[in-house]
Parts: sequence; structure tokens; C-alpha cells
Amino acid sequence: MPVRWTEWGHMSEQAVNNHAAFIWSVADLLRGDYKQSEYGKVILPLTVLRRLDCVLAPTKAAVLERYAQLQGRLENLDPVLTSVAGEQFYNTSKLDLPKLLDDPSNIADNLRAYVAGFSETAREVIDKFDFDVQISRLDSANLLYLVVSKFCEVDFHPDHVSNTEMGHLYEELVRKFSELSNETAGEHFTPREVIELMVNLLFIEDDDLLSKPGVVKTMLDPAAGTGGMLSIAQQHLASMNAQAKLEVFGQELNAETYAICRSDMMLKGQDASHIVHGNSFSQDGHQGRSFDYLLANPPFGVEWKKIKQVIEDEYEQLGFAGRFGAGTPRINDGSFLFLQHMISKMKPVEQGGSRIAIVFNGSPLFTGGAGSGESEIRRWIIENDWLEAVVALPDQLFYNTGISTYFWIVTNRKAPHRRGKVQLVDARSKWAKMRKSLGEKRKYLTADHIAEMTQLYGNFEENEQVKIFPNEAFGFLRISVDRPLRQRWGVSGDTLAAVRTDRKLAKLTPATLVGLVAVLEAHVGLTTTEREVLVDKLSPAIDRLGLTKSQTTALWDALAIADPDAPVSTDKKGNQQPDSDLRDYENVPLPPVQATYEADPMGRLGTELYREAVDEYLAAEVLPYVSDAWVDHTRTKIGYEIPFSAHFYNYEAPPSLDSVRKELSELDHSLSAWLAGIIDA
Repeated sequence: MPVRWTEWGHMSEQAVNNHAAFIWSVADLLRGDYKQSEYGKVILPLTVLRRLDCVLAPTKAAVLERYAQLQGRLENLDPVLTSVAGEQFYNTSKLDLPKLLDDPSNIADNLRAYVAGFSETAREVIDKFDFDVQISRLDSANLLYLVVSKFCEVDFHPDHVSNTEMGHLYEELVRKFSELSNETAGEHFTPREVIELMVNLLFIEDDDLLSKPGVVKTMLDPAAGTGGMLSIAQQHLASMNAQAKLEVFGQELNAETYAICRSDMMLKGQDASHIVHGNSFSQDGHQGRSFDYLLANPPFGVEWKKIKQVIEDEYEQLGFAGRFGAGTPRINDGSFLFLQHMISKMKPVEQGGSRIAIVFNGSPLFTGGAGSGESEIRRWIIENDWLEAVVALPDQLFYNTGISTYFWIVTNRKAPHRRGKVQLVDARSKWAKMRKSLGEKRKYLTADHIAEMTQLYGNFEENEQVKIFPNEAFGFLRISVDRPLRQRWGVSGDTLAAVRTDRKLAKLTPATLVGLVAVLEAHVGLTTTEREVLVDKLSPAIDRLGLTKSQTTALWDALAIADPDAPVSTDKKGNQQPDSDLRDYENVPLPPVQATYEADPMGRLGTELYREAVDEYLAAEVLPYVSDAWVDHTRTKIGYEIPFSAHFYNYEAPPSLDSVRKELSELDHSLSAWLAGIIDA
């Protein structure tokens, strides 16, 4: 007899676990023929099939009748048959899962025929699971009939299992399989408590907005994985307002993970067409759309070499009319590509604006110097006043990495009291130790931790764990500090060695090089602070060797010797020349004004305000130590970085010398007593 499912409003967590355990019992049949990490390849698609089977059962006869009437008479049957089925999908096969058991000898062929009878939207999901391979594998192991019959014992009809309950059940199965497959869980599965905190921070400014009756909002996850973030966001909104509706959209690159996400939407009775398969950068499945909320946990440190041409073409051809106008990050980390992609899908402020939450590792905070792609992207975000906050999470929180992670909250509709400011929240100490590790995950967030961190964020007050800075606090002017070139020229053992090893002079024929060295050796000891003196003395002999112009220049450079007491070298116009070996770089804080992003950085760099800031820094921090230094303003660049740890660093003074001596003395006495005891024994 089919298992009956609880019929009361909301399935309790214990009930979900019990029902999941029943389906999980299929694993007992698979054990030995399948690895634990492979159980999901069978159980997940069959769970989907059984749900679809039960949902379509009441209208199956009507669909078959209408299909028989229209076959061959109408080219596109989808609108008619979906209307008859009353769902987004239908099946035109005369078979269903229970009928497959009537013919055990042909169950594999019949199951394939049954799957082929689904409409394209449903069949695509099953195909992405690569289920046909599992049919053959189960059939070869004589397990197919047993597994199908096991699923036929479960009644997944909506009268017994609501869409919400089915979604919870499916998520529980996905969670279990993700835990068993630790090596890939981190790519596709974000810990539930992490998502809960992330969603809290995403919605934190919108309690009034989301509590309105009948409110409808949209959300996108461009790296959707199994859809966990979208599901929990829906649950969170439902808990705030049962009448509110959150339409979720997603895109996922991995075929099987996409199938899990899309099937989860189908099982919940949502529009599964909102979940798209493909690369979000090169195959934007939601092009031209904007969303109220966006969230993502993109893969960390993944290179984007495969789509490099597509990204760079869009950057060069479209600029800010495309998604990557601010710049592109280094090829081995595409994190900032995801954030730029999401920003491009924010709604304009006049349409209500958008809020974004994304998980990053530490790299996007500071990687890349002034003028680099990463720095320019940070600059673009901060100077547009979109970065609301960065939240540091504990390490060892995710399944496939033990590194520290950060939430970035980005929005174009900051609350008035947050405008022009960035909040940093240090939650690295908020964690509890897991009783058993799951891959690299050894810590988790309790409900109290989530509540405390949400409150810290929402209060927007500085304390030991919260710092608030004006936007410009993260910007700086990268200046080039030059000192004059002072040198003399001469022939010595060191300069002769420089001549012999110079790359350009090494291209001379052996005979020419020997001749050149012989000319120079005849003048060992010659030295002068005026190059022309050396040129006049040596040129007659050197010219006969036939050196090229570049080789002659290389020769005089090899004969040059740095000399701090020599006169300043000047060019033909009398301008003092800089010594590249003495060149230094300094970071000057941006002036305390609200910066506004400009695509052309030199527009602001040339203003009096920025020159004054540089000149003041030079006078206070450089000239007292090197009085002949100057700044080459043409080399100045604007940079942005977020030195998160530096802002929360607490200096601890080292122990005093007396305390160290005392400790060493005590240790010495203790060791002597221990050795004496051994000798006496």
C-alpha cells in the first residue's frame, strides 16, 4: 500500500526527515553496485519522476485522449496539452511508473519510452540528470525493477504532499547527497545557515516593503547551483508575509546541478523556465531583465580563460553599455565578473532599485594595485555609492574550502543614513564547532549567531565588531616619488664586467666584443661627471668597431656609475632627470570629499584638490627625509582596496624583557631539576 504523507498544513522538520529516510532506503538496494557519492544519480531523478507521475495522474486519461485527437493535425501541441494537464508539463505515453511493473522483462525500454513521452520542459530536466546511463546501469545489475517498485510505494500526489512540503523533502535529499560528495559539495551547495544569514542581510532594509499584502518581487542567482539560496529566500519571505510572492530566476553551468535546481522549481509548482542552463557570461539566460534582489555564491578563484574572448570583446566594444565597463579582473579569478554581471541587472533607482548579496573569498578586497582591473572595479562600485557593507565570516564554514569568506552587500538604493558610507562587520568569532566534519566544514552558525550578526548589521553602530567609514576612506592616490639622477662615467673592473654582460652588447661578434673590451681596458681608471668627456676620449676608437646606435647607448649606460655626490643629470631642455633606481611609490589618502565615479581618472587627478593632497603629503612625509624628491603627477593613479583585517587589528604589546628573563630562568630551574631526578634514579 502506498505510503500516506502528512496532510496538515506545514510538514515538520522531523516529518521531512522521516519521509526522506524512506526514499533514502533505496540506497540499501544500491549499496555495493554504487558508491555513496553516486546515490543521488538514481534517487534524485526518480524522485522527480514519481512526483511528476503523481501530479499528472488525475488528467492523464484526458491528455491521452486529446493527444490522440490532435496528433498529426496540429504542429504545436504544447499549449493545448498543458492546458488539459493543468500543469506546465504533460506526458503522452500510455505508461506510468506503476504500469512499468507489469512487464518486468522490458522495464528498461518501457521506462525510456515513458520518459520520452514527457513534454520538452520536463524531459530536458531528466536528460540533464544523464538518467539514461543509470537506466542501463541499474538494468545490468538487476536493480531497475526493485528500485522503480520502491518508488511506486510512495504517493507524491499534491493532495498528500504539498508543493512546499515536496520542496522541503527534495532539499533534504539534495543536502544529504551533497554531504556524501564532499569533494564537489562546495561547488554546488552552500550551507543552509550561511544562506539564512545572507538572506537576512539582503532583506534587512525592506521589512516594511515586504510586509505589504500581495507584494511581488523578483530574485536572480546567476550561479544557482542546486537552488538552495533561492529556496531559502522564498521561505524567508513567506515567514515575513504569507501573501507575498517571490519569483525566482537562476542560471547554472553544470548540467546535473541545473537539473536539480530546475526540478526543485517544478516540484514546488513554480515556473521552471526561469532556471536556465549555460554560462552566465557567454550565454546570459536573462539578458535584458532586471531584478529586485540578486544573490550568489560563485566559485572562488576559478579562471575564465575559456570565455576570455567573449568577455574582452564585450568590454572593448560596449564599455559601460555592457556588463564589464569598469574593467576585467586577472584571468585566474572571475569573482568580480559575477558581481559586475549582477550589477548590470539592478533595477534603476526610479523603478525601486535592487539589493545584491554575494559570497567572496578575501581576494576581491585587495588584489590588484592602483589602475588594475580589480582596483578599477572596486573604485567603480564604491564611488557610485553601491557598496553597503562587507561582512567577514568564520573560516571552515564551507564544504570544500577552509578559507575565510566575506559577504558583500551591494545596492543602488541605500537607506539615507547609510549613504556615502561603507559598513564593515567582523563576525569571524561567531561560530560553533561541528561534532563531525563534513569535508572542510568544521564550523557552523547557530540560530543565535545569525540573530546576533543580523542585529549588528541592522543597528549600524560602531563597536568592536562594526566599523563605519566614508566611501573615500578606501581610496588612495598611488604617487610616484622621484629623486634626481646623479652619476659619473668611467672605466673600472665593475663597468667592464657590465659591458661584458650587457644583453645588447652580447650580440656583437666575438671579435668585435674583444676589440671593444681592449679599447676600454686601455683607459682603466678614467672617470668623469661629464659624459661628453668620456665620449670625446673613447669615440675615435669605438667608432671604428661599427656599433649600432642602440649598442652605443647601451655602452655608455654600462659605463655609468651612481654617485650621490655628482651633479644632477639633465635632459636637452635642462629638466632634471629621475633616477629609476631611486624611484619610490607611496599611497596618499583621498581628500575627505564624496568621490563620484568618472570613467576617465585623469579628469579628477588633474584637479587642484588632488594635487594639493599630494603636495601636502610630500611636504609632511617625504621632503623632511629626502629634500630633493618630487612627484611625477603623470604617473599618479587612483586605487581602491578594503584592508578589512587592518581595521580590526588589536595591537598586543610583546612581553617585557624582565618577564622573558624570569620565564627563561624558571624554565631553566625546572629543566635542571628534571635532569637531576633522572641522574639520581
